[in-house]
Amino acid sequence: MKLLSDFFPLIFFFGTFKLYGLYGDPADAIYAATAVGIVASMIQVGFFWHKNNRVETVHIITLVIITVFGGLTLFLHDDTFIKWKPTIINWIFTVILLGSQLLGKKPAIQYVMGSQLQLPGHVWQRLNLAWGIFFLLVGTLNLYVAFWYRLDLDFATRQALWVDFKVFGLLGLTLVFAVGQAFFLARHMNPETLKDKT
Repeated sequence: MKLLSDFFPLIFFFGTFKLYGLYGDPADAIYAATAVGIVASMIQVGFFWHKNNRVETVHIITLVIITVFGGLTLFLHDDTFIKWKPTIINWIFTVILLGSQLLGKKPAIQYVMGSQLQLPGHVWQRLNLAWGIFFLLVGTLNLYVAFWYRLDLDFATRQALWVDFKVFGLLGLTLVFAVGQAFFLARHMNPETLKDKT
């Protein structure tokens, strides 16, 4: 259920883009999808607050950025802003992770996962660094696909390619990287590594 709610705005963004492209004006599909994505993000935050009496930081960051960049996209009728959104979110995570490694008492990822895992300090550092670099790279890759990939194609086709990449490419890369990190962590885990939560 939580997994579905986490991807709720993305599912509605993608579905609206594809349906509007089929039954509406394909040139306006990105704007319809952006508007739906903003509303879906608001519903997501409201639902999570109603159910848990709190809101996760990542939901707030996503809501603020999609509202600002999505709002600019709709107001100026320019999809450049919504295409920057995944990059901005990923780069914010990079700044938080790498900044905590340089300036904090412990890496940010330890604050997030430390209640479930007990790992040596150097492992937390490596894990934090790996995710920081990953977010930097995928944010950069998003810009490449959005603005420079397959310039020989018409604008509508390139826009559809970017939407597919945003939904499946970024998600797939994150999943593959997470699995790789799980194998890395498995080398440092033992029965005492998992904190007893009973």
